[in-house]
Amino acid sequence: MKFTKMHGCGNDYVYVDGGREHIDMSDKPEAVRRLSDRHTGIGGDGVIFINPSDVSDFEMEMWNADGTRSEMCGNGIRCVAKYVYDYKLTDKTKLDIVSAGSIKHIELYLGEDSKVERVRVDMGAPIFDPALVPIEPKDSAVNALNTYETGMCEASLSIRDPKSGEEITVNPFACVSMGNPHAITLVNDVQSADVHGTGPVVENHSFFPKRTNVEFIHVVDRSHIDMRVWERGTGETMACGTGACASAVACMVKGLCDSKTDVKLLGGTLTIEWDGTKEGHVFMTGPATEVFSGEVDI
Repeated sequence: MKFTKMHGCGNDYVYVDGGREHIDMSDKPEAVRRLSDRHTGIGGDGVIFINPSDVSDFEMEMWNADGTRSEMCGNGIRCVAKYVYDYKLTDKTKLDIVSAGSIKHIELYLGEDSKVERVRVDMGAPIFDPALVPIEPKDSAVNALNTYETGMCEASLSIRDPKSGEEITVNPFACVSMGNPHAITLVNDVQSADVHGTGPVVENHSFFPKRTNVEFIHVVDRSHIDMRVWERGTGETMACGTGACASAVACMVKGLCDSKTDVKLLGGTLTIEWDGTKEGHVFMTGPATEVFSGEVDI
């Protein structure tokens, strides 16, 4: 099977042209786990299949490294856009890509080599409705629940401390969906944040019936945020595009950031824009990079 390794701000996936390469759906979970393994496979945060579509220019079919499906990936969709243009599957610099039934509008910016360098994505409106994030507000492990005018919920959760085993209450988590669920918490320093301890506990907390991505953020000033992320089904990654969008939106709702904010991740920086209205769309701009291509036996 032919593949291309790509990354957006270090959030790396194995990309497969689903119009040319075929894997039975029942075989994909195991194939994804093997391909994603950084020791015995190609290595990546998951696998993304680029498929033909009847409703848009292309479909993005995203799989996490653990072999589970995900609804959306902001860094991934930028790389899909770069792939289809650079490999001449389209000559459009404005195109639509569908993922899990949601169509995203894409604009490409070319470099001096006439290949895609940066991509701007209309990520759609943020989702605050608890039933759609989704969250379970009546969960018994919720110590406090605050709801903002936009409808965004922020919850203080009881979790079992990963080190001591004792029940503790962690910092409030703002709950936002960008097509996939996110829990965002403010920390004093992202470098010292307990991402690998708290992250998996919150990811699998019963408050999030479909699990959640977990963002640890520090607001530097009104136009800069530092962020680390624990991704659902993968673990800590170098970047998360939907997480950057959700984090910026949460900060804007709380009045901590302006309508255009740079989010600095471990692997690079994304620019997020939102007008602050429930119906307003979030725009994400960032790089997309090809690492290498090859063939692998599956």
